[in-house]
Amino acid sequence: MTDLFSYLIISAVIFTIGAYGIITQRSGIKILMSIELMLNSANLNLVAFSSFNGNASGQVFALFSIAIAAAEAAIGFAILVALFRARDTINLDNINILRW
Repeated sequence: MTDLFSYLIISAVIFTIGAYGIITQRSGIKILMSIELMLNSANLNLVAFSSFNGNASGQVFALFSIAIAAAEAAIGFAILVALFRARDTINLDNINILRW
């Protein structure tokens, strides 16, 4: 049986990879994938603490978080498809549609 510290270390590594991806990537799809990594690390923390404490409240919050992340991904991809149709690129540095 693994202890809580192992789950927290794995979650911190996944969160760090996601944060690095947001900072360094310029493609919209890669940024959305990095956000999903960060949300999954938070879900891992919720489930790990829930299992450690012996109640299911963290697992319920993780399920709600997964549902919200799925909606966020669907809306994000829809926005990227609309931007691709308008500008023929998903590179966020080249998109200036919200500027005057």
